[in-house]
Order: sequence, then C-alpha cells, then structure tokens
Amino acid sequence: MFTGIRKSRRCLRQSKTLKFTCFLICIFSLAFTSRSTHADEYLPASLVEEAPPEAVACEPECEECTGPDFWSQSTLTENLFARRPCLAEQGITFDADLTQFYMGVASGGLEQEFRYSGHGDYVTNIDSGKLGGPQGLFVKLRAEHRFGEGISDATGAIIPVNVLADLPVADSTELYLTNVLFTQMFSETFGVFAGKLDTLDGDMNAFAHGRGKTQFSNAAFVATPIGLRTIVYSTLGTGFLILREGEPIFTFTVLNSTDTSRTSGFDELFANGAAVIPELRLPTNLFGRPGHFLFGASWSSRDYASLEQDPFITLPDIPIARETDSWSLYWNFDQYLFVDPCDPTRGWGVFGRAGIADDRTNPIDWFLSLGIGGNSPISSRKSDTFGLGWYYSATSDRLAPFIETALGGVGDGYGVEIFYNAEITRWFHLTADMQVLRPARQTADTALVVGLRAVIEL
Repeated sequence: MFTGIRKSRRCLRQSKTLKFTCFLICIFSLAFTSRSTHADEYLPASLVEEAPPEAVACEPECEECTGPDFWSQSTLTENLFARRPCLAEQGITFDADLTQFYMGVASGGLEQEFRYSGHGDYVTNIDSGKLGGPQGLFVKLRAEHRFGEGISDATGAIIPVNVLADLPVADSTELYLTNVLFTQMFSETFGVFAGKLDTLDGDMNAFAHGRGKTQFSNAAFVATPIGLRTIVYSTLGTGFLILREGEPIFTFTVLNSTDTSRTSGFDELFANGAAVIPELRLPTNLFGRPGHFLFGASWSSRDYASLEQDPFITLPDIPIARETDSWSLYWNFDQYLFVDPCDPTRGWGVFGRAGIADDRTNPIDWFLSLGIGGNSPISSRKSDTFGLGWYYSATSDRLAPFIETALGGVGDGYGVEIFYNAEITRWFHLTADMQVLRPARQTADTALVVGLRAVIEL
C-alpha cells in the first residue's frame, strides 16, 4: 500500500499531466488494499516482520508510470486496473470484451434492412492452487448479455448468419450467468468437471470457431449446426476430459437436455431427460504441419415433437406426436498448409465439417462445410486474420406438408462467408464480413448480407 504511494509521488514529479490519473490509481489501490482485512494472518511471519514493502508489492516500477502506451496495450483498461497482473499471479484472471455489429441484408432475403446489435462477455478464471486452496482445482465463471436487434430472421435462412448477436437468450437483454464450472485435475492428463456450462466451446477448430467474434460470424462455421437440436447452449452438466500436451483430446459430457440460460437449472435438472456428448480430437502432422481431426456424437433422451406432425394437432382432442430421442454424428478437421518459420503460432490452412442427424426430429438432415482461413498472408499485417467458407445444409424430408406450406416451401440451404479481421490496436479489432446465402425458405430470394464487427478487449 505504502509502496503504491511512494511510486505515485515519483510519477507526479515526472509528469504534471498524469497528476490526476496517478491520484485516482492511488485511491483505487488504497481502497482495494483496505478490503484485505487481516491479510497478514495468511502470510508467513518472516515476510510480515522482516520483508520490506517492496518485496511484496505487485505494482510496476515507476519508470512504467510515465504514461500509458495506449496503442500497444493488450486491453483498453490495462492502465486503469494496475492490480490485474498481481491478481493473475495469485490465480485470478478476468477477461472481458464488447462485440458490436452493424449488419444487414443488402438484397434478397425476406427484408432488406441494416440493424445494430452487440454482445458483452465477461469471464473470470480462478486457479485454486495459486490461492492456497486445493491443487488442480479450477473455476470458470462467465456472464454475458446481448443488446440491439440481430439480422438472422431477415435472411430466410435456418442457420443464424450472426450467432453471437442472439446469445445467450435471443429475446432478452438481461445479463445471464452461463458458466459456473468446476474442474478438478487429478494429473496433467486427466480431470473431471461439473457445474453450469455453455457448449459453444465444443467442436473446436483452428480456423472455424472463435465464438462468432474472432473468426466467422455465421453459425455454420462456429460449431456444428447438426447438433443444435440435441445440444442446448447453457445448462448443468458433468463429465471428464483427457489431455495430451495441454490440449483436450477426449471429452465426455452428460448434460441436462433443457436450456437453462435464464435460471440456475436445478429445478429443471434431468426433468426432460439427458444428453450425452463424447468428442475425440486427435492432433495430426500431415505434410509436416499441424492439424486435427475431431469426431463427435450426441444423443438425447428428451421427447421431441415429430417433424411429421399432422396438421390437425391444432384440435384440442388430438395430442402432439412425439419422438422419444434424437441423435447426431459430426466430424471436423483443420490442417495448416503454411506455418511462419519465424513464428510457429502464425499460419493459414484449410478446414471442413460434416455431419448427419436424426431426420425424424432434426430439421437439418445432413451438413457439410469447407473453407480456408488463418493469419493474413500480407507481411505488414501479421496480426490480421481472414477466412473464406462454404456450407450446405440439407433439410429433413420428414417435414410435414403443412409446415412447408406455412413457410412457403422449405428446401436445402447453402451459402458462402468471407471475412477479414484487421487489428487496429491490440485491444481493438475491426472485421469486414460478407455472406451470400441461398435460404432454405423458398419464398426468400438469395440474400446478400454485409456488415462490420468491432471487438473491444476490455
């Protein structure tokens, strides 16, 4: 605490323009430290009695206080919360970002208009071992919300063109806790997890993933849409994982079959059945370059409304026809074709997805996508990324005739998306996105969707 005061005074002498900023930092530091009542009780006596204040201070040296490097800092608020690195050393990290979209249907689709929408994501990770608790125990908390109006319903496509704008709950702007996940690692290769979790981090792919904010926007390239019927977004679950060299190679998850983004989920736990999702992701080294093959499946015991529903279900004496379960099988791959010899974390390559599902209950019978993506090949734009993808979604032929009539006819859907993600600063990325879609709804013309996505790392 006193170290922070001395350093702030030195900063004040170096730059008059930072007097007010350093004053606020000092006040924040004092307020934060005052909350750690009786902190000395948790330190060894030798540190409390003998160590000078500098030995336990986490603030940077005063030479770094001469002014914030606004353009090269990794987050927008990096210089406003100086204790964040200190907390990270103690096992607590906080990541937040704000994603904004201005996208619209320039031609075709169901409506030609542009809309503004956005998404806030706030993630805290806790390493219990660094805090003095049980070793190998990790806690993940995620809160998120959306705002504005998404554009997916204006295209006529079944698969959302901008998945993040509709999460976590498409018709609500409230802040929801979608992750409260506890993971206990028993070794470097095996662990178990339980709690409330979101499923968008599944179906990992190096070039087509990113939760809809760092790579593609269309749900067809974020995760397999073939599993949307059986795998809900956020709910209670448990399972185990096996790691190899720090990467999960196998996960087995049992989920509540009902989405509980709005609630804790305990009242609905397994009331409507359960879903089982195994995933195997194996690293490859084709052509001497890294890649992966992923094999996944889902099965849900939930009762689903049959797609072959008779139109007379509107009569009160005739019950809705049900199917007792549903399943899906999916596969994806990513393969680097070029790796920067000076930086092995940079490169570009190809990707693909394929899957089939139970056509009795899933409106998507089978799915296929292919594409290319990765870091920009422009030598002066090494931090930029790009992607070009194509997908085909085959609609189930079990759809009842009256459903097709109500929608004006339903066929297969397919489309193309291309994006270029430019790093303006380390904490600000701007993405230009264009999609050409042949919607499944036959009354909708081919849609041209264009727009911008701005991501600010807070």
